[in-house]
Amino acid sequence: MFSTLSTRRGFAGRLAALIPGLGLSGTALPLNSEPQAATGVQKLDYEGKPAGTGFITPLIIHNGVIYIAGQGAHSYDPEGKFPMDIETHTKKVMDNVKTLVETGGGGMDSILQLTVYLTTIDNYDGMNKVFKTYFPNGGPARTTVAVAALPGNSLVEINCTAAVTNAKGKR
Repeated sequence: MFSTLSTRRGFAGRLAALIPGLGLSGTALPLNSEPQAATGVQKLDYEGKPAGTGFITPLIIHNGVIYIAGQGAHSYDPEGKFPMDIETHTKKVMDNVKTLVETGGGGMDSILQLTVYLTTIDNYDGMNKVFKTYFPNGGPARTTVAVAALPGNSLVEINCTAAVTNAKGKR
């Protein structure tokens, strides 16, 4: 027992276990920044208001990074009024992504990474055609995969990670 009290490894282990209890951590806020919520995580809805207790939170901000849940066209329309083409679906999804990124305090140029899910890889070129209009100066890192189906009969779903670039996202 006394040998563990006197070794460096034993001392370091006890010190490491003590630090979290004191509230000290390796994360520090930059100068002139406002602290985030008590948990350091902001869960917001489409309007930028605190999200309720829903199953999926559309927008989360943590440590200057914006995380956006998968956005689909959710176009199931029994009357057939919503066009079932990849260009229409991609535009609707990218408009949602843009709105959420801006709500979180970023912009299209602050998007770091996108994951795109297509119901058929045959829609890849059509999706890219619309995608390029949102990123005329080059897009972010991106992964595109084909899946069997998406909720709401959507042809495309996109999730996103972006950087906070303005004070709006630093609440």
